[in-house]
Amino acid sequence: MSRLAYVTGANGLVGLNLVEELARQGWDVIALHRPAADIRHLERLPARRVIGDITDPSSLARTMPAGVDTVFHVAGDTSIWRGHRVRQDAINIDGTRHVVTAALAAGARRLVHTSSISAWGLFQGAIDESAPQRGGESPINYQRSKFAGEQEVRRGIERGLDATILNPAAIIGRYDTRNYARLFRMVAQGTLPGVPTGALSICHAIEVARAHVAAADRGRCGENYLLGGADSTIIELVRVIGTRAGRPVPRRPTPPWLLHLVAFANEARARFTGAEPALTLDGARLMSAGRRCDCGKAIRELGYRPATLEVMVDDCYTWMQAEGELAKRG
Repeated sequence: MSRLAYVTGANGLVGLNLVEELARQGWDVIALHRPAADIRHLERLPARRVIGDITDPSSLARTMPAGVDTVFHVAGDTSIWRGHRVRQDAINIDGTRHVVTAALAAGARRLVHTSSISAWGLFQGAIDESAPQRGGESPINYQRSKFAGEQEVRRGIERGLDATILNPAAIIGRYDTRNYARLFRMVAQGTLPGVPTGALSICHAIEVARAHVAAADRGRCGENYLLGGADSTIIELVRVIGTRAGRPVPRRPTPPWLLHLVAFANEARARFTGAEPALTLDGARLMSAGRRCDCGKAIRELGYRPATLEVMVDDCYTWMQAEGELAKRG
């Protein structure tokens, strides 16, 4: 007998990889998306699409069936622009609370919550799950909102919800149209304004999806699982993308002061256009940090399999090229 999954944010980077992987493993999938969402990729996957919004509790109550096996709460706002703070809090904090409430009401066997390494806030060096989370103290709203979203899940656990939390680092892979896809586009188009000095752990989107499916059974209630794998400086990542694209890239990172100057100019322009800049002040600060994580716990308990940087870049670049995403602006 197949198992039933309810996936929020099903039309996003992690959501699409997750829906694809759940279907491959024989699950029945209910895929939630907003009314105006771009679902052209979701339409190709074997899932029952339902319209709703995690900021609207009634739509969750209407579309989440009683006795659902696992609720995969993947939806989130990943903006690193202060101009989206109100929207981001409504999605990452209030929306998570609504999903938790709906999962409890539906009697879901388990909730798998997609958080982020950003719940730990700004830090330098490497962390594992034992490090204290300081996202609530961060000057970057995305980090504050992801930390607060986890607290909503923990309140649900206190009310009887069986839930586990996954914390991916930087995600690269198929179905990316706006996150690191921007970096791929700038390299391919020769418009890269500079390269931050920072470093990060990078995880493959499909392996993140597989870890989610594994967490439905093997994740421990209330536990966090960091998902990283390929540790890289950003200049190293850009070089690998440049090699795959056959394009020249900067040989040295950009001084942080210059990157912040570009970000400042971008945000000044955004006050008039209303469009999120490709590089924001918070983004420049985040990308100048040296953040890495140890994903040994996920490897041991979830069977998580980190991928190499070259495999991830090739997967993302090949997909973007086939979908015409490399030629788009922004």
